Amino acid sequence: MTIEKFDSEIKTLKKFFEYYCEKKHDDSKLFIKSIVYKEHTFVYEFNICEECIKDINYSINKLENCVHEEKPRCRKCPNPCYEKNMWKKFAKIMKYSGIHFKLNSIKSSLFS
Repeated sequence: MTIEKFDSEIKTLKKFFEYYCEKKHDDSKLFIKSIVYKEHTFVYEFNICEECIKDINYSINKLENCVHEEKPRCRKCPNPCYEKNMWKKFAKIMKYSGIHFKLNSIKSSLFS
C-alpha cells in the first residue's frame, strides 16, 4: 500500500471513530499516536475514549500489516485479517458515522 493510501485510511478511521465516539461515549480525551510506515513517520491526534483508541490501534495494526499492494475495501477483501467480532463492531461504527456524513453532504448539496 502506498504511503498516501495508508495516510488516507488512517484519516478515514479517525474521522469516523471520532464522530461515533463523540455521539456514543462520554469520556473522550486526546491521544497522540506516532506511526512509522515504510520509513515515513505520521503523527495523529485522536479525540476519543479508551475503548475507541484500542479499536483504532487494532485497525492501525491491521493496516500496517496488510498484505495487499492495492488495498481493497475490507468487506471485499479475499483474505480478511479482522477477527469476525471486530469486523462486525467496526462495520457498525463505520455505518453509523457514514450515514451521518452522507446525510450532511446531501443536505449541503441541496442548500448550496
